[in-house]
Amino acid sequence: MALIQYLTQIEFDFGALARIGEHCQRVGITRALVVTDAGVRAAGVLQPVLDALGPRAVAVFDDVPSNPTEAAVRGAVAQYQQHGCDGLIAVGGGSPIDCAKGAAIAATHPGPLTHYATIEGGSERISAAAAPLIAVPTTAGTGSEVARGAIVIVDDGRKLGFHSWHLMPRAAICDPALTLGLPPKLTAATGMDAIAHCMEVFMAPAFNPPADGIALEGLRRGWAHIERATHDGSDREARLNMMAASIHGAMGFQKGLGCVHSLSHSLGGADPRLHHGTLNAVFLPAVIGFNAEAESMRREQRLARMAQAMGLPPGADVADAVRAMTARLGLPSGLAAMGVSENQFDGVIAHALLDHCHKTNPRIASADDYRRMLHASM
Repeated sequence: MALIQYLTQIEFDFGALARIGEHCQRVGITRALVVTDAGVRAAGVLQPVLDALGPRAVAVFDDVPSNPTEAAVRGAVAQYQQHGCDGLIAVGGGSPIDCAKGAAIAATHPGPLTHYATIEGGSERISAAAAPLIAVPTTAGTGSEVARGAIVIVDDGRKLGFHSWHLMPRAAICDPALTLGLPPKLTAATGMDAIAHCMEVFMAPAFNPPADGIALEGLRRGWAHIERATHDGSDREARLNMMAASIHGAMGFQKGLGCVHSLSHSLGGADPRLHHGTLNAVFLPAVIGFNAEAESMRREQRLARMAQAMGLPPGADVADAVRAMTARLGLPSGLAAMGVSENQFDGVIAHALLDHCHKTNPRIASADDYRRMLHASM
């Protein structure tokens, strides 16, 4: 049975940041811990948020790594408790937002964080006691600001998902002005993350027509504007549309993702230095090729419909178009260029088979299928 449920309150436009105080008042946040990373602070993006929050911002935790960890969650919780906070403001890309979601659990629920992981049966253990969270994205990629899930590398090295409607940010403050200074490589990597979300959501086999429509429109916007946003970071129209594509991708998460994310989660857990969006871009062509044989893909002409949304000519190969886009954006051509070696494959495959995205792919992949996809992505 498909779940169709939307969503949270979203402020979307240039200047939306000015409304953050109203949303704090609405959800009862009077003493906020701001969760961010050092890069956001150094880029000068954090200060406008602090200015808009005023005295509500009583502490800042800016030690979130590029892939959020359970240790970072503990650090945020320590500050949350030390300062008597009653809510969280996440500022940044998916890492600070997901770290804040982890802190929303850990600050209000007993036991280890892994107890609440989706594959450990933990979703039902996450209650309404979770700390209220407002998300302020500064990249256009993960869409975590409108999603009920978080991805955190736990202490044993696994990159696990945590999913609950209680983790949905109470408000998403989506101000494209906060992305204008994003460097080209990060714009490209996060933008391909958004595009991968839209494509995997659309390929997932569950019956969810609203998610399909949202994903296709997000793909259209993202594909049409990612090069402009990457090559001219001051292009306001491109930045607006990339932030929209990011939201579209995440709004469809409830339909499911697939093998791209099973592999990215697994390899990203093994080597946290690897950027999630770049991994998604590299894995997409091989997974699209694998999925092309799925009955649902053929019956519903999903490849042709994605090609149409991407503005490709009739008969164009979608996987080849993704490879060409990745090259034009200056992203790595494959896993080898990212420093990945074949001796990592066994561990990656083992964890991909256990990932929460594995079973929502249009074809269920075997270990041998994953190995072929990894080789094709080298």
